Amino acid sequence: MRLAEIFGANVRRVRKERGMTLESLATEAGLAYSYMGGIERGQRNPSLNVADRIAAVLECDPATLFYQPHKSK
Repeated sequence: MRLAEIFGANVRRVRKERGMTLESLATEAGLAYSYMGGIERGQRNPSLNVADRIAAVLECDPATLFYQPHKSK
C-alpha cells in the first residue's frame, strides 16, 4: 500500500471515529471538499503542513495518520 493510501485510510478511520463528516473535516482544515475526498481515497499527496492541519482538526498525533500496522506472516 502506498503512503498516500495509508494516510487516506487513517484519516477516514479517525474522522469516522470522531463522528465527523468529510465536509466538516474539510471546512475546519480549510481545504476543499473534493481535495479532502481525494486525500481519503489516496489520490492526493498532501503536504506536511496540510497533514498537520488535518491532524489538528482530528485532535490526533500526526504520526497516527501515517501508521501502517505490521502484517503477520
